[in-house]
Amino acid sequence: MLRLEKVNGKNVWELLKLRVEDDQRSFVASNYTSIVEAYTAITGNGYAFPFGIYDEDIPVGFLMIGFDADDYWDDAPAIAKGNYNLWRLMIDKAYQKRGYGKEAVRLALDFIESFPCGKADFCWLSYEPENEVARQLYRSFGFAENGEMDGEEVIAVLRL
Repeated sequence: MLRLEKVNGKNVWELLKLRVEDDQRSFVASNYTSIVEAYTAITGNGYAFPFGIYDEDIPVGFLMIGFDADDYWDDAPAIAKGNYNLWRLMIDKAYQKRGYGKEAVRLALDFIESFPCGKADFCWLSYEPENEVARQLYRSFGFAENGEMDGEEVIAVLRL
């Protein structure tokens, strides 16, 4: 059974070892970068929830949820204000194509819908325009592109 576990001093090192396939590296930041960004968001008066994705006790991936915009996010898209985002999602290359990504999105949405930072209208995310696998995965949950961009990434939005 898949579960989320907050990144902590006991699991951080095993989560840092997880990797995507070489041809996917341009689609998602490393877990190291993500954990650093979580720390800087939190210290910048923002919100970040980094999680390991586990199948029983085996780490199979990483995801991170954010809320609103921190003090240092100067070019945040309009949708970020007062809303949740599925900031990162990665499944280790050894565990891909087993349905973990889809199940992890469902767990992320369950967490978001508990509204840990207060009520919001939307969950948003972004992905590289050429990442068709991500587009189809998120579309299957009802995320729809809204025409906004986050840098060079397409933004998709889901009404909560």
